Amino acid sequence: MDGNGRWARLRGLPRIAGHREGVNRVRDIVRAAGELGIKCLTLYAFSCENWKRPKEEVDELMKLLERFLRTQAKEIRKQGLRLRTIGDIAALPEKVRSLLEKTIAESAGNEKGTLVLALNYGSRQEVIAAVRAYALAVREGREDLDALDWDRFSRHLYTGDLPDPDLIIRTSGELRVSNFLLLQGAYAEYCFVQKSWPDFGPADLREAIEAYNARERRFGMTGEQICNGTGQNTRLIS
Repeated sequence: MDGNGRWARLRGLPRIAGHREGVNRVRDIVRAAGELGIKCLTLYAFSCENWKRPKEEVDELMKLLERFLRTQAKEIRKQGLRLRTIGDIAALPEKVRSLLEKTIAESAGNEKGTLVLALNYGSRQEVIAAVRAYALAVREGREDLDALDWDRFSRHLYTGDLPDPDLIIRTSGELRVSNFLLLQGAYAEYCFVQKSWPDFGPADLREAIEAYNARERRFGMTGEQICNGTGQNTRLIS
C-alpha cells in the first residue's frame, strides 16, 4: 500500500495526512474484497525497514494502527473475517500488540475470509527465522533433515497456515517488491498500479482482478496442457 506520503506532498499536506487517507482506503478495499469473494487478503502495513523513518512518523503510524483496530474490530466481526498477522509483532507498542491479540482471538472462529496484516514484516527476516525454527526442530527430533522439501519448510514461515498469493498488487508506480512474500510469491501474478494507495479504490481492485483472470496460469506447464484440462488454471473470480 505505497504512496501515502507522496499523495500528501502533492496536495501540500503533511505525510501523516496521506497515511490517514490510506487507512480510509483500507476500509474500502477490505469491504470490496469481501464482496468480490476474495477469501484471503494480505495488506503490507508496516515493514521491518519502516523503522528507519523519522520517529514522529513512526509514532503516528502506530497510533493510526491502534485507532484502526479500535474502530474496525466490530466491522471485522460483522464481515465474518478472521484477523491474522505476519511479522515480528513483539517489537510493536504494547497497546497495539494487546489490541491485535484481542481482535485475533475474538475473530478466530470466523470463516468467511481472512484478513492478514503484515506488521514489522520482511521476507528475508522471515526466511532467517524459519531456517532457525527448522534447524531447532531437526535438533530436537521433530523434523528430518533428509526429508526437507518446500511443504515441510513452508510450515515454519509466518504464512505456514495461509495460501500462497495468487495476485500481488503494488500501488504508486514503483516497480519493485520491497521484501514482500519473496518465496510465497514465486508463482504470483503481479500488478503494478500508477495510482497512490489513497487513490486506489474498489473499482481499481476489480480492474486488477479482471486483468489477472485474463492471464494464463501455467505453473511450468504448457498452454496446451492448460487448455486440455491436464493442468489447473487458478482464478480469484470464476
